[in-house]
Amino acid sequence: MGTAKHTKTTNVLDVLTDQHTEVDQLVEQLEAGKGDLRAIFHELADKLAAHSTVEEKIFYPGVMSKQTEDMLHEHVEEHLEIKRILADMLRLDPSSATFEAKLSVLKENLSHHAHEEEEAKLFPIVRKQRSQDELAAMGNQVLVMFEEMLPKHPAQNIPDETAKAAPLPPA
Repeated sequence: MGTAKHTKTTNVLDVLTDQHTEVDQLVEQLEAGKGDLRAIFHELADKLAAHSTVEEKIFYPGVMSKQTEDMLHEHVEEHLEIKRILADMLRLDPSSATFEAKLSVLKENLSHHAHEEEEAKLFPIVRKQRSQDELAAMGNQVLVMFEEMLPKHPAQNIPDETAKAAPLPPA
């Protein structure tokens, strides 16, 4: 994935599901309370910031249809909730009780959004509406943008993204 030798494209639904799993693992590390909690949290925040951006700029517009429109508008509102929690957490000491409480709320929001809404409801619709080639092309775009964003520490932009949900194109 991402090397010149690797010519097979990657399905966007698999890419996003893998990112959801990675976020879950980082949350589990934070809950365990071992290691450099600040570094783990900043990795989580950067990955969530990059993930929400690729969904809002590439994936959601790419799968917008009459059938998905209401769902996608709900999803950007869920992103907004998650960004607001992250913005609060960025100002906290990861060993504080307040941070732990917000982490618990963040985990619930992430699980609902990623697993119950996207993976269980949206992804099956998208799988039926889009060809394998379309899903692969979108997956490649998502991977490129995500990898370009991470070194720039996109979490630092989260506080500026908490006023309103990301805009979506009409169906």
